[in-house]
Amino acid sequence: MKRALVTGGSGGIGAAICRRLAADGCHVIVHGNRGRDKAAAVVGEILAGGGSAEAIIFDVTEREPTATALAEFLAAGPIQILVNNAGIHADAVFPGMSGEQWDSVIDVSLNGFFNVTRPLILPMIRTRWGRIVTVSSIAAITGNRGQVNYSAAKGALHAASKSLALEVASRGITVNAVAPGIIATGMVDGAFDPATIKALVPMQRAGRPEEVADLVGFLASDQAAYISGQVISINGALI
Repeated sequence: MKRALVTGGSGGIGAAICRRLAADGCHVIVHGNRGRDKAAAVVGEILAGGGSAEAIIFDVTEREPTATALAEFLAAGPIQILVNNAGIHADAVFPGMSGEQWDSVIDVSLNGFFNVTRPLILPMIRTRWGRIVTVSSIAAITGNRGQVNYSAAKGALHAASKSLALEVASRGITVNAVAPGIIATGMVDGAFDPATIKALVPMQRAGRPEEVADLVGFLASDQAAYISGQVISINGALI
């Protein structure tokens, strides 16, 4: 049974990814930052459905504590599927954006990618099989007003994924990014009303977290062995 770590696994998209990977037969490690109860709830749901899961709690922005937490799991064997899903918003138009807003978003998305992926990569390489999928955003492709920090962080993850894909391609490891558009989660509910979504999105609806999870699940499978270094957007024909 392959072990899969999903950072930000207690959120709307993250939880859907955890459920999908568990349904595909993985042992899922559901990561939370401070949301231990939420991570435990996702684990409980997976276990109740006959799947295999456990929770892990750490702050992806703290390098040494992250490495320590992951080392405990690596003692039981490699993690061969990694979904970098942790991310935050701190929106503001650029002239009014604070240094803390800039730093916090970059720290979680970009430094979090490094802090989590680097300890896992050598054990993954030794197995000569691995899947790394990073959840990005359409904002990294098109830009978005009020999200210079978020777009910068996610765009950097696209470049990092493409470069890492080149480094590990000969070892049976794929590295890809998934860039969702408007997805029906709590974060989006407060930003877009149904009429706005209908006007913006050619498919006239928000995507479902499960649809993002299906794409991630495919990229994490054996069937996607020749897909690497790609940024795949899922956005209802918005772009």
